[in-house]
Amino acid sequence: MESFILDTNLFFNIGAGLGMGKTTEEIVVKLTETIKKLKKKSKAIFYMPPRIVDEFLSFFEDKNQEFIKDFLSVANVKSPNPAMIDFSSQIFYKLIEDIRNRSYRGLNIAEEEIVKAGEMTTGKKFESKKDFQIMIGKFIKNFRDRYRNATRTGFLDSVADLDLIVLSKEVDGFLVTSDEGVLSWGRTFGIKEMPASVFQKRLEDLLL
Repeated sequence: MESFILDTNLFFNIGAGLGMGKTTEEIVVKLTETIKKLKKKSKAIFYMPPRIVDEFLSFFEDKNQEFIKDFLSVANVKSPNPAMIDFSSQIFYKLIEDIRNRSYRGLNIAEEEIVKAGEMTTGKKFESKKDFQIMIGKFIKNFRDRYRNATRTGFLDSVADLDLIVLSKEVDGFLVTSDEGVLSWGRTFGIKEMPASVFQKRLEDLLL
């Protein structure tokens, strides 16, 4: 029996190439039907850590819709057990080094944007606080975008992401995600992965 660990983005990143529908609801319904068939044949088991379930539910205003309940009734919600998994110390050296480098890049970006804002506002008088906010707003937005890209892209930026990796390692299952940061660190931890673009084909093969 194969094991799959599902990430939230599978249901909301329509451009990931999952091929199970054009809307989140279509994807959830299609995957639910497939999971039911595979469970009946004892071909596969599908896991989601509790934090990922919470993340999944946070995207819905009405969390009591039938298709959501139906999906969660067939998914195995399981917390990873970090105490059961041993990781090489090299991984943590790499993690600390990556955090330090990202923090440094973020600091440089902050300094650059502050200088730009200062140059644009020097000597200018603003008639109101709103005028100042409009002028400075574009710098704040640019800073946020650049800072987020420098410090979060390609990185584990939440405990939920780490849950996916540890659980995948624990059950020796395929991590199914379109998050490049999770995939990159998953490879560092030595887990199995399943690209979203071929996930449906793998499930179809299991149904044969």
